[in-house]
Order: sequence, then structure tokens, then C-alpha cells
Amino acid sequence: MSANSQFTFAAATGVGSLPGGDAREAAKTATGSFEDFPFLPELPARGPGADMIGRTAGMLVELYARVEPSGWRLGDRPGRDTKRARSWLGEDLDALEEFTQGYEGQLKVQAVGPWTLAAALELRNGESALSDAGACRDLAGSLAEGLRQHLAEVRRRVPGAQPVLQLDEPSLVAVLRGQVRTASGYRTHRAVDRQIVESALRDVVGVHADGPVVVHSCAPDVPFALLRRAGAAAVSFDFSLLTERDDDAIGEAVEAGTRLFAGVVPGTDAALSDPAGSVMGVRTLWRRLGLHPGLLAEAVTVTPACGLAGASPEYARRALAHCVQAARSLADNPE
Repeated sequence: MSANSQFTFAAATGVGSLPGGDAREAAKTATGSFEDFPFLPELPARGPGADMIGRTAGMLVELYARVEPSGWRLGDRPGRDTKRARSWLGEDLDALEEFTQGYEGQLKVQAVGPWTLAAALELRNGESALSDAGACRDLAGSLAEGLRQHLAEVRRRVPGAQPVLQLDEPSLVAVLRGQVRTASGYRTHRAVDRQIVESALRDVVGVHADGPVVVHSCAPDVPFALLRRAGAAAVSFDFSLLTERDDDAIGEAVEAGTRLFAGVVPGTDAALSDPAGSVMGVRTLWRRLGLHPGLLAEAVTVTPACGLAGASPEYARRALAHCVQAARSLADNPE
């Protein structure tokens, strides 16, 4: 087993985003739904700066971004967009602190990973930072330092917490395959070498050396092996996008001690099956891989398929509760 196996994760948690704009209500939902593994909610409905890119851009150290009609663009100094992003993050931390008084245990916080950030942030010329290798290095370094500070702030506010860092990398596969479009939309940026991608991820993962890092992607063809080599203790993914092509990589990950955050509950309003039905596919995968059923509870954390920002508040609450029930079903009846 790898060093990753030293971390014991709870059976269920959320991905990150929730609907609405009320930080206290969101914190109450995130902490009340998961007594063993709450998370710091994100509320993108509030607007620029609360979206995943803007929120993480606000964490950067000595790099700043502002909103342009085409998206977030790097600039020379912190402007109102950076200040707004930091203010909303502070509001969210205030609410989390209020609802975690006396809490001891794992607490998940999320930020955009270096490659999705490089694909989304524009340089001064309007082109993606992904087009400039130096800019990618600077961005990863700035992000790493910002995450160090963020994790320290979380520990200060919730002294009993064991922070779990989640890096959101929905654009990672596109970066590896050269599918990120240029500003004109007529071409794509060249694929980034896998070793460079892995190295930058390892550097950012390394800022949380005393705690586990989860890498989340709700895109198809998640590179499980690359993420494992980069030091991820767990990989979070949309279970419905798996194919049998992923079997070998998943089997190797589980055997190496990597936790699977299986997104089995729809992220937008949908009819929910019984909890046992939601994890039927996980059991089927286990049988197909020839893994011992008793490993299920040790290796799988149940989550929504992706963030819940597009769901109704009522459905979001039901979906999170459903994750807990589905995880219990998986533990009680692994066969």
C-alpha cells in the first residue's frame, strides 16, 4: 500500500458548490449533512469572484486577476474583482467557523488546480496562460503559496479540523490532449507534456504534506495513474462517465491505497433511486475488477457527480442526504 493509505476518509461528502447566495445557510447545509466530513461551500450564483476561477484567483499570491468580457485576466494589481473574491471567501469562512464550533475531524476545502487555472486565466494579450510555459510555472507557484495561507487560515478558524484539500481540475484532460481553444476559437493550444503536468501537480499537492489532497474532475477519461503519481490521496469523479477502459487504472489505484470519491448522485434536479440503487454500479465495478467486497467501505467515499450549483436548494439538500444513505448501504451490504 502507498503512503496515501495512511489517510482514512469518511464515507460521504459533497463536491463543493451549492445553490443560492446565503453563506450561513450553505454552511449549515454542508456541516449538517456530513457530520464526519463537512466541506467549505462555494456559491457561484453570487457572481464573478464567487465562481470557481474567480474564487481561486483571489487566493493567488503576488498575482491578480480582473474580469473582462472574455473572462478572468491577469493584471498588475489587486482591483475590485480580487477584493470581491477575497471578501466572499472571508464571508464563507466566517459562516463555516460559526457552524463548526468544537468540531474535530476532516474538513474539505476546494480550489481550482494549476492546469484548469492556466487554461482559464488570460494573459494581458487575451491568450490563455496555458500558451506560455513561464506563466504556467508562475501561476502554479503563486497558487501553491496561496493554498498554504488558505489552509493555515482554515486551521486557525477551526482548530480541531484536519483539512483535506480538493483541487478541481475539470480541464486537465483537455490540457493533456491539446483541446483547449485559443482566444480566436479557430485553433487549440498544444498539448502539455504529461511529465510537466504531473510535476506541477506534484508541487501544488506538496503544499499540504501533512494532510490528504483529492483531485476532482467531472470530465471523461480521468488520468487516475498520473494523479496517483502526482501524490493525490484520492480521485473524485463522475461515476457515470467511467468505461471499461478505466478498469485497469482504477484497480491499480485502489490496490495502491488511493481513495475513490465516486460521484453517483446527479448534480442537478433528478429523481433519486433508493440509496442501494445509487451504488449498484460501484458494486458491479468491484466484481468486475475482482476486488474484495470488504474493501468497498475502505476505498470509496460517496459524493454527488459534480457540484450542486445548478440544482434547486431543496434538491441539493436531498442529494447530500442521499449520499450519506448510499454510503451506509455500501458499507452495510458490500456484496
